[in-house]
Amino acid sequence: MIWAVVPVKELAGAKQRLIPALAPQRRLELAQLMLSEVLEALAATRGLAGVLLVTLDPFATAFARQNGFRVTTSGARDGHTGAVNAGRTLLAAEVGILTMPGDIPAVTSAEIEALLAAHKPAPSFTIAPAHDKQGSNAVLLSPPHQVPLRFGENSYYPHLEAARAAGVEPTIVPLPGIAMDIDNPADLALFMACPEARTTRTFAWLRERGLG
Repeated sequence: MIWAVVPVKELAGAKQRLIPALAPQRRLELAQLMLSEVLEALAATRGLAGVLLVTLDPFATAFARQNGFRVTTSGARDGHTGAVNAGRTLLAAEVGILTMPGDIPAVTSAEIEALLAAHKPAPSFTIAPAHDKQGSNAVLLSPPHQVPLRFGENSYYPHLEAARAAGVEPTIVPLPGIAMDIDNPADLALFMACPEARTTRTFAWLRERGLG
């Protein structure tokens, strides 16, 4: 069984690149809303052993507790890569892990299940790229430490190379909801034009405020 690992930094300071478009309170509201949609999709996914949040954020922690998720604070302030690594160290004895960020609100349980279905027997590495083919918006690997991970704005192709260097041919699964992360003002317009986004609460929230 696969565990999902979601790193969540403290949301009050999240989404700094959206400063030109949103005031601090609005950025916090958006970050909380996007995270809620991601976690709800994970909660509805069949085939996961559980969900682990790596966080110190009170909103994320409360949401996790209410939904029966595990929470660890270890590595929560070590950046995205450090948080994921802390999570997979905690889950080292598990079959594998799936990690994704909290800012892909168009993700659905069906997409996550498609990713799980595409994942091959261990040793294996499955990835769903960001819309710009730069970010690694979902990574699934068995066993948890099979491939070294380093996230950032240009992580997708380096992750493919890291998997091959570890002797694993990566399985690439493009998924439109997972692909659509929101990091900067340009992403807002792309998100609003994405058909998969139209049923999300994030889409409605942005439309109400005339954004995107």
